[in-house]
Amino acid sequence: MSRVLLAGDAHPGLAREIARQAGITQAAVSIASFADGETRVRIEDDVRGAEVVIVQPLSAPANERLVALALIADAARAAGAARVSAVIPYFAYARQDVRKHPGEPRSAQLAARLLATAGIEHVIALELHSGALESAFPMPLVHLQADELLIPIAGSRGYAIVSPDAGGLKRAQRYAAALDVPLAVVTKTRTGPDVAARFQVLGNVRDQACLVVDDMASTGRTIVGAAQALAAAGAREVHAMFVHAVMAPGALERIRAAGVRSIVTTDSVRAVAEPGVEVVPTAPLFARAL
Repeated sequence: MSRVLLAGDAHPGLAREIARQAGITQAAVSIASFADGETRVRIEDDVRGAEVVIVQPLSAPANERLVALALIADAARAAGAARVSAVIPYFAYARQDVRKHPGEPRSAQLAARLLATAGIEHVIALELHSGALESAFPMPLVHLQADELLIPIAGSRGYAIVSPDAGGLKRAQRYAAALDVPLAVVTKTRTGPDVAARFQVLGNVRDQACLVVDDMASTGRTIVGAAQALAAAGAREVHAMFVHAVMAPGALERIRAAGVRSIVTTDSVRAVAEPGVEVVPTAPLFARAL
């Protein structure tokens, strides 16, 4: 069975590089919008009898990226594709995998079911917000970790590893164990609603160069809180490393203002090269998985 790769509109550069490294032919797909914003998709090349691989991170605007991915999958099915797979470097809605309050949806599970309904039979994703989310996918899922990309960089610079919250502790433990370096975690407590959080560092970071590791940065506030707590605990300097540079407007400026000296991230979503920001390519990881 031949394989054909289709690039969504979120990160065509990454899609091209994955196709090149995996040795997969890339077919043309056009994605446009009607005047009211309705998405229109058309596959320009013949995909009959082929395994179609769609590359589409669900970066901002996440709703439009999700719909475009579903429409491309449905178009491939209608065009006679034998099998449809999706490479989703960043899966939005992953933070909404549980109902924290009555009346809330389980958005991550709904997004996964939507993709299955559109005809996607296999998913490759990178660093979901929670490992438990794997069970939300009704189709087979390959859940990749960015450890092999990021741990060598962390190790080359002699940092102590810090988790910015309790939820990211397992990731920080993996990094610290692999590098045999000190580990710390920042805890956050609130005494009441709308009361400023109180941060506490568990672990000795005095006079250490610290690396805060996380799966993503959106507003940057989690990293900022951790950086401020580490500075108060006597850390010599603070750096940040995260997989997905979601980075809402103002996030980078907020992180820099907190005294974070450097940032390492990946190109799972389109990241603009900035001074002090190192972007690590993910195409080799996805190409091997394919």
